[in-house]
Order: sequence, then structure tokens, then C-alpha cells
Amino acid sequence: MTEQLEVMPTDWRRALAVVAHPDDLEYGCAAAVAAWTDDGREVAYLLATRGEAGIDTLEPEKCAPLREQEQRASAAVVGVTRVDFLDHRDGVIEYGLDLRRDIAAAVRRYRPELIVTPNHRDTWGGVAWNTPDHRAVGRAALDAAADAGNRWIFPELTEQGLEPWNGVRWVAVAGSATATHAVDATAGLERSVQSLLAHRTYIEALTDQNPEEYCRTFLTGNAEASAERFGGRPAVTFELFAR
Repeated sequence: MTEQLEVMPTDWRRALAVVAHPDDLEYGCAAAVAAWTDDGREVAYLLATRGEAGIDTLEPEKCAPLREQEQRASAAVVGVTRVDFLDHRDGVIEYGLDLRRDIAAAVRRYRPELIVTPNHRDTWGGVAWNTPDHRAVGRAALDAAADAGNRWIFPELTEQGLEPWNGVRWVAVAGSATATHAVDATAGLERSVQSLLAHRTYIEALTDQNPEEYCRTFLTGNAEASAERFGGRPAVTFELFAR
């Protein structure tokens, strides 16, 4: 028998989504974000890069502001108004103290109870290799959830007026092959399609398929594939780490 997914916790008010690039959240999480903001929860986005190395035919200095603009428009579709960027270099993000410190600072600033981050493992569950940026940011976010609450790690943050925040209760890993929890995607699925479609410049460079057809097919297929483990309902899945 297929093990059923549990419902994601709902007893929280603030979430911070920490990802590497514009479009990372839209490739799977946006329907969940729409459900959360519909319910009156606050969700902020933190991106390590501006995705400047993501389009082969567009120079990074031209690509970065365009992808930032598309990310802000994409976030607005699902009710997110706060989108910040750390300006690490796209494609060569390094896991280490600098990245942990930057994310810990953001956690202290936003004070979330839930952190959402991408799959930090080597693969997507098979032989599809994950990118180094995803691996670095996902691992750093998991570590920064604890770093943010310890005043003796990165004490310079306290000196900058960012008091420790030990209120992160969960880190939810999106795109995990070992998902444990899910959010019903029914109400937010159409907005998730429009949210991904807002990255039109990137999508058009990625595929020759009609952009809306591409977005709808990808997101609907993923959500429906998880329905068997979630009472027949289309779902956004997460591997949930409690703290």
C-alpha cells in the first residue's frame, strides 16, 4: 500500500521561502503558497541569485533585472509582496559560512515559523542530477534555521541589530523524493500556472512548446501524480523537518 502524505501543519503565521533562482518556487510550490496567502498567512521570498546565468542567449547584466522583474510579478500572482535577493552569483553559489550567515540574517529579520527550501540532495530521486546551486542553498537554509537562534553563531548579526530568532518550527523541502507532507493544490493550481508563466522570457528560451501549455502540463502533471498519496487530491509535496 502506498504510504499516505500527511497534511502540512497550519498553526503558523509567517513563512520564508529560500531558493537559489527566480522560477525555483514556481516549478512546484506556488499552488501551496497561494493556499497559504489565501488563508491570511504571510509568505516572503528570499532568492540567493537573480538568475543572471539562466538564459544562454542573454548576457547576465541584461538578464538579471529582467528575471528579477519577472520574479516579482510571479510572486504577486500568489499573494507574495516581499521578494528579496542576496546577490550571490548564479551557477557558482558556494555552501559555506557566507551563505549561512546571509540566510540566518534573513531569518532573524523575517522571523518565520516555517522555512521552505529546495531539494538539497544530489539527485531528484533517480539519475536526474540536481544543480550545485540548489544543493548549496537547501543545505544552508536547513543549517541557518538553527544558526538564526544562536546568539554565539554570527554574533555580528546581533551587533547589526538582528536579534536571535529561535522560532523556526519546521523546514519544508520541496521537490524531495522522500516527501512526507502535502498541501492541497486544488484552489491554487490555476494561479500556480500563471505564476510560472510570468517567467515568460525564461520559459521561451527553455522550450519551443507553447509557454502556457508547457506550464500547465508540467504543474498539473506533478500535482496529479501526488494525488494517490493524498486522498485523491492534487497536491504540492514536501519533506518536513521539525525543529
